[in-house]
Amino acid sequence: MSDFIEANQTVSNQMACSTCGAILSFKPGTDSLVCGHCGAHNQIAQPPAAPGRFEEISLEDWLAANHDQEEKMEVATVNCNACGAVVTMEPNVSSDKCPFCASNLVIAGGTISRLHRPQYVLPFRIDGNAATSHYRNWIGSLWFAPNDLKQNAGTAKPVTGMYLPYWTFDCTTDTRYTGQRGEWYWETEYYETEEDGKRVTRSRQVRKTRWYHASGMVYNEFDDLLIEATRSLNLEKLRELEPWDLPQLVPYDDKYLSGFRTETYVVDVKSGFGMAKERMVPVIASTIRRDIGGDEQIINQTQSVYHDPTFKHILLPVWISAYRYQGKVYQFIVNARTGEVQGERPWSVIKIVLAILLVLILAFFALLFLSAIAAVTKSMR
Repeated sequence: MSDFIEANQTVSNQMACSTCGAILSFKPGTDSLVCGHCGAHNQIAQPPAAPGRFEEISLEDWLAANHDQEEKMEVATVNCNACGAVVTMEPNVSSDKCPFCASNLVIAGGTISRLHRPQYVLPFRIDGNAATSHYRNWIGSLWFAPNDLKQNAGTAKPVTGMYLPYWTFDCTTDTRYTGQRGEWYWETEYYETEEDGKRVTRSRQVRKTRWYHASGMVYNEFDDLLIEATRSLNLEKLRELEPWDLPQLVPYDDKYLSGFRTETYVVDVKSGFGMAKERMVPVIASTIRRDIGGDEQIINQTQSVYHDPTFKHILLPVWISAYRYQGKVYQFIVNARTGEVQGERPWSVIKIVLAILLVLILAFFALLFLSAIAAVTKSMR
């Protein structure tokens, strides 16, 4: 099987029933394709594999093979004016609906790409009805939401099942650093104040810091660092869908995609590793701080070497839809494995203002109460 796929193969995925010829769809939570017409079940065969053992591709070997110079295929993309998503379309298609918000799309122009075939897929576990139920529960749990939002939640468009492209990266790092270690010590400080109309001298302990030079090397190991290869959805919201049960990945098979849409990646593997390096930075910094020790740490310089980076291209399942509130489109995403919901939401300005006023009122009365206690205590001396 080729490591490459034509970009237009991932736009829609349909397979025919061998019994009646109707379209088969993968049934979430199973390992079977189900015919919506005659009810026939077709189990997806998978080769035996050790759980949690996945084939990784050497990033250095991949880049050295200069895959960027391979023959490229054309794929059309269009920006959705309603939700801002970048939607991958089949060539020669002039119109469609956005899978992210169901708004009408009109194709204008295209891009050129040649795509690496996914190696693994995490199949859908929850179906569209369960995803809608999770969405309604999420709407009902929102703080400072408009009173009529829950009633309007029923206007959400039907959820769309979609596989999103991701890269995972493994590597180890050696990082040299220079910095400073701060150690606290205490000094007695004397000061003058006024008590009962008299000037008196009092003392207090003041914390100070002695700084010492620090340098060294730290080692880190990264496994399955997950990087989004899509730009059609809010990355912050996508990351809040984590964690994903990646040990349950199965080898890629078109059958798992049947009945769902699949987005092709727009972040290539080289750019993805650049993003992975950025996500390694805080982890490496935390290791350096532990290595420096002391009570405070300052990191002045770092230099990391990345050893034997490997990657795999995977597809993760989500349910996507949107709802309208007061003329604005709000998008939401459901993790199709766990039911975790993330999305955009409206805020009630009135509720927020009332909450702030309540806090200020409570703070005012608390201050009055403390002042009264202080006055009574002073009068009893």
